[in-house]
Amino acid sequence: MEDAFSTLTQRIRDWDGPGMILLAVDGRCASGKTTLAAALERETGCNVIHMDHFFLRPEQRTRDRLEEPGGNVDYERFQKEVMLPLSRREAFSYQIFDCRKMALSSFVEVDPHKPTVIEGSYSCHPAMWDFYDLRVFLSVGREEQLRRILQRNGEEGLAQFQNRWIPMEEKYFAAFRIQERCDLAFQPPAVEGTATSST
Repeated sequence: MEDAFSTLTQRIRDWDGPGMILLAVDGRCASGKTTLAAALERETGCNVIHMDHFFLRPEQRTRDRLEEPGGNVDYERFQKEVMLPLSRREAFSYQIFDCRKMALSSFVEVDPHKPTVIEGSYSCHPAMWDFYDLRVFLSVGREEQLRRILQRNGEEGLAQFQNRWIPMEEKYFAAFRIQERCDLAFQPPAVEGTATSST
């Protein structure tokens, strides 16, 4: 994780392209995406937008939609409410989808004149791919992934991840070759040792 943090902090600070850098952090569940994004926010002052805020509303969860690779996030709403305003550098807000209430809830205000990190699985969905300046993939070994999920979500949560969320993620990664196509990839070893990266 330290390799990813130092590399991305430097990329954000050194960015000299048009406008503010827009960066995606996609990857496997429990690979450290949210932790990394929070560290980048503290260090650089960037915006962080979470894909978890864009899960499907109940009425959108049809069988066909859930069988679609990457279809269990509302990428249409994300593109319209987040990516298009960011690309035009317009101030905007969006509503969070609250998984406990299964409904849209509070609004988040976003300053388009700051670097922005889009964090979470499905952030590199083809509907958003071309908007980014940099795409990053975080991976994690299977044993370490399950250990982290058990620690974070308990046994019931682990079973749900194993039976539902992990297979859906892996289907999306494979269908769109997300890891292979990202600009940078990082995988921490089990129980945090040295990290490997590729460009």
